[in-house]
Amino acid sequence: MRNILICVTFFLAWSLSSCNDWLDVKPETEKDEKEMFDSPNGFKNALTACYIKMNSVNLYGKRLTVTDIEFMAQHWTWSESNYRNERKLKDFNYEEDYPKDFFSTVYGELYNIIVQANIILKNIPEKKEVIVNEDVRALVEGEALAIRAFCHMEILRLFGQIPQNATKQVSLPYAKTVSTEAIPYYAFSDFVNLIVQDIDAAEALFKDRDPLFEYTYEELDNFSNTKEYDVTLDDDFLGYRRFRFNYYAMKAMKARLYMYTGDKGKAYAAAMEVINAVNKKGNKVLTLAGTADMNKKNYALPSECILALSNYELEKNVTELFRDSNPLKLYLTDKQFTQDIFAGQSTSINNRAQVWNTDPDNQGNIKPTPRKYNQPTIDDNTDIGELASQKQVIPLIRLSEMYLIAIESATSLSDVNSLYTEYMRARGVAANPLTEEQVMTEIVREYRREFFAEGQMFYIYKRLGTKNMLWKTDREVGEQDYVAPLPTTEYNANQK
Repeated sequence: MRNILICVTFFLAWSLSSCNDWLDVKPETEKDEKEMFDSPNGFKNALTACYIKMNSVNLYGKRLTVTDIEFMAQHWTWSESNYRNERKLKDFNYEEDYPKDFFSTVYGELYNIIVQANIILKNIPEKKEVIVNEDVRALVEGEALAIRAFCHMEILRLFGQIPQNATKQVSLPYAKTVSTEAIPYYAFSDFVNLIVQDIDAAEALFKDRDPLFEYTYEELDNFSNTKEYDVTLDDDFLGYRRFRFNYYAMKAMKARLYMYTGDKGKAYAAAMEVINAVNKKGNKVLTLAGTADMNKKNYALPSECILALSNYELEKNVTELFRDSNPLKLYLTDKQFTQDIFAGQSTSINNRAQVWNTDPDNQGNIKPTPRKYNQPTIDDNTDIGELASQKQVIPLIRLSEMYLIAIESATSLSDVNSLYTEYMRARGVAANPLTEEQVMTEIVREYRREFFAEGQMFYIYKRLGTKNMLWKTDREVGEQDYVAPLPTTEYNANQK
């Protein structure tokens, strides 16, 4: 099972096709597909390939977490001479070659994963007898549906229209089948409804079957450690639920989606279900990290991840970006760190400041860089399981986001401050009660503190229709800046 978390050698040539058309991703022959799904491992391996693809440097392995999507949020300082192309994303010059290539690549790879998920879904009813364990079969189907929903939601957030008061309407293709026929395009609300339908279907399959109803995330991360954890699973596939789409990830996706579309009532309900979740033993399924992860130097806060990827290439692809020896080094200025990121808070008491390295560089300058993705050295002798589940972690959804969603969508100021106090206490800060006028200002600041280098801030700005992004000083941000153009190589209903 650890091939889910560490260097996975399994490779599906057809799933990683380099075809120009995102739709043209299928097994070489029908025989290949039939053989692939002749065993339970075939289904599991096909899912594994989806997670591998999500770890691509073009997606969550770098560009949708640390670099390009963060440039669009105006994050990072760098040497201008070394980042000429990336500057075009900061300037929203989307017609230039670099942004066009970025958007086309992301679009293609997300749909590539969607098509692979659809291939799995197509074969489940056709080969129902292959996976004898009904719970495992339900989880396989649920994960495939969840992957399809998640990737479509990412396409909506990047390529879709702004969610509130859009003057530019954008239709997007929702791929639910494997077909050579043209995939239909849907208006914003219809596209959102299709995402919700897939999330609902996955949630129903996970309900009462997901091991998270019996065990905590931590227990399932360590199910093979029989000395310290009492976990019994019928199949190793049921472990490591933090690193697979799971029941509470569906609730969290709903909270994120409803918050994005402005349905605050549903967003609050979904977020609180995750916050208050307990298993059959009455144990909290997940809690905010507090100082535990910090003390272990687990700066990506894996213990509060509802959904994450484990990526053994972080050192090579990401950590290198922040080193003094790298001519392309990304950093913040000392002012950006102390006066902007931590505006109104002392960095000496806020444990999120520990996520940043603020030591002077070789010239004695303080240029804060994140330690979020730092990896242990060989001399640390880190256990391979700990490495995979606590160090090589790329957060996709964290519990802290659920708190921020609940704080923003709560209907009374007393509820706002109750959640805010609990949330800030876990961050090492004694919070003063917020007034109604302060709530949104602090929420935006908290998103920035929490999710820097996780690829979320651009979407927060887009959801709020922010005209004045922090560190965007040359002009206001307009509606057109928030809508990434669809690849010109694809059929585009918006041009008809």
